[in-house]
Amino acid sequence: MPVGCEIGQTCYIQNYVDDDPSQSSRDYKCGSLTYDAHNGTDFRIPSLAAQKSGVDVLASASGRVLRMRDGAPDGAFGKTAREAVRDVECGNGVLIEHPGGWETQYCHMANGSLAVKPGDDVARGQRLGRIGLSGLTEYPHLHFTVRYKGAIVDPFAYGAVPGSCGGGESLWQPALRARLAYQERAVLNAGFMSGPPTMELIEEASAEGQSVSANSPALVAFIRAIGLKAGDTQGLVIKDPQGQVLAENRTAPLQSNKAQYMLFAGKKRPPNGWDHGTYKATYTVERDGQVVLEKQLELAL
Repeated sequence: MPVGCEIGQTCYIQNYVDDDPSQSSRDYKCGSLTYDAHNGTDFRIPSLAAQKSGVDVLASASGRVLRMRDGAPDGAFGKTAREAVRDVECGNGVLIEHPGGWETQYCHMANGSLAVKPGDDVARGQRLGRIGLSGLTEYPHLHFTVRYKGAIVDPFAYGAVPGSCGGGESLWQPALRARLAYQERAVLNAGFMSGPPTMELIEEASAEGQSVSANSPALVAFIRAIGLKAGDTQGLVIKDPQGQVLAENRTAPLQSNKAQYMLFAGKKRPPNGWDHGTYKATYTVERDGQVVLEKQLELAL
């Protein structure tokens, strides 16, 4: 693993290598978790607060540091501000050479966090730095690229015939493959708060940190999901301690794929305050009449 986190718990794969040579895009499973000409795997952490707490970037294999860059500022530049990071799209990064013509590259690391320099020999699992927001990035993540003799390699599908939808060889250690199993959709953030959430509150983890009490002005459940597909429908239902529906939000089928999507449901405080007990929220994503993603939350008052 090139990151010190748990897939599906404290980090998620947002994008894979684009395995489509045309101007369209597809990941190694012929899914939508990529974009045109994307040449690596994006390991995303759930918020800026998680990034600021420090998530290590690790050498995925033993080798020698060829090049590195540090000193690029952290900031979510995004695709609309390419000029600000022209020629430094990788941001703070490390390039490592390995025996037999292999290379790995690590991008978007935190300013001032790099712990290696050119010429250093590094061992597999050695700390290289921390995940940051440097270069061309809209959210905190590690962009991890593998090359063999100068050509981009998908570590999930080495040697796959284009369009084989899962063919090729995995380059990950056998013990990692189950943890890195392909997941089309995931819940990145979820929780209860006392008012309407915003993307800014979620990024700063202020939403998760808000306490809800019997006197809170509102009771709101929120979800931020990634990897949703055109045609997906979503529902978020809150039930009170008696099992009655307190609030509900259901969406129409999505018109396009969504890299991320925020949904919330809630209700203002009743005159006598909130009943004591356990409130439960259930988030579901359905496709063709089948539930393809579900997340349940509980709040004790």
